[in-house]
Amino acid sequence: MSQPLRLGIAGLGTVGTGVVKIVRQKAALLTERSGRSIEISAVSARTRDKDRGVNLSSYAWEDDPVALATRDDVDVFVELMGGSDGPAKAAVEAALKAGKDVVTANKAMLAHHGQALAALAEDNGAVLRFEAAVAGGIPVIKALTEGLAGNDIERVMGVMNGTCNYILTRMEDGGLTYEEAFAEADALGFLEADPQLDVGGIDAGHKLSLLSSIAFGTQVNFDAVELEGIGSVTIEDIRQAADMGFRIKLLGVARMTGRGLEQSMAPCLVPANSPLGQLQGGTNMVVIEGDQVGQIVMRGAGAGEGPTASAVMGDVMDVARGLRVSTFGRPADSLTEATPARASTPAPYYLRMTLADKPGALAKVATALGEAGVSINRMRQYNHTDDSAPVLIVTHKTTRNALDQALVAMEATGVVITAPVALRIEEV
Repeated sequence: MSQPLRLGIAGLGTVGTGVVKIVRQKAALLTERSGRSIEISAVSARTRDKDRGVNLSSYAWEDDPVALATRDDVDVFVELMGGSDGPAKAAVEAALKAGKDVVTANKAMLAHHGQALAALAEDNGAVLRFEAAVAGGIPVIKALTEGLAGNDIERVMGVMNGTCNYILTRMEDGGLTYEEAFAEADALGFLEADPQLDVGGIDAGHKLSLLSSIAFGTQVNFDAVELEGIGSVTIEDIRQAADMGFRIKLLGVARMTGRGLEQSMAPCLVPANSPLGQLQGGTNMVVIEGDQVGQIVMRGAGAGEGPTASAVMGDVMDVARGLRVSTFGRPADSLTEATPARASTPAPYYLRMTLADKPGALAKVATALGEAGVSINRMRQYNHTDDSAPVLIVTHKTTRNALDQALVAMEATGVVITAPVALRIEEV
């Protein structure tokens, strides 16, 4: 039988201990499926004596993850510490320079340094795998790099942050305000230590930038992702969207256009009866559209011990089987530096605003839209009061530039009391 594949695991939080459990509990199955045994040689974490619910006494311990990454008895360095820089990046670089394969769940590190790390891996004959960095247990990286490799990808989109999907779902199901749903998610431990990583769209934006690189053969460029969080979404938006047959999701969308690569992560309306519209709770969903295969929809748990550890082990098993795939599906030096393009592919938009209750107010808004070339599909008023009139407008397809021109003109009319909220309606 082949020599065992020896792992060094840095980071023993939820995911790290989950990997240890899989290696122990499924040893026979892993051997049968890969043709060689999978073993853990050594581990590393910030604290040694913490009770993690799993016995680590049979493994060597390294206080320094860089030392772990360069041990002679480690074939694959498994980085589960997190953080875009610092010890995680230093240890991964050390492992790759030593010619060791690396498996990581670190989306932030790859979003900021993916191109350099991919080149370093190739220069040293190593592979860098990161299935667990995007969409938890959903094998979307493998789908793009392998299963759909014969397709030109036309669009990638999805719900990639379970916490945001949980908050938006609870707002609709429970009739909660954003603040109430946020507090509930926080109490359940769903939010990152810095909640803005979740609700600001940053976490999901990291993931989208990685998928874009694979899908379109471009260098990772997280800085070019247009980010808008869910903090401005109100219970009124949730209810009014539902009244018109839509649901609001924090949706990532990437597509290559003649102007460049569009990457946006922002609240959007999607049809309530679509796969994305039906997605509830903390679940993730990724939709890929290829020229040969059409539309592929993948749904599953986006986080948690089991799903994320499962994704890590999927990468480990590929290494054990001898599968060697470039980090982003193509050689690093062939990845192009895409021109960033603002997401302006024509689409319908949802507009919510409050107008002064004056004769001709609505006509002025309609004129501002018309002069910008934006046509109205439907319009409704809600909860009319003596001095104000909440108005909801759904436009026909238009560009964001034309819509922004109309919004500026609306503000100048003097009849708009509250700044309009504008959400894209994405066709699914």
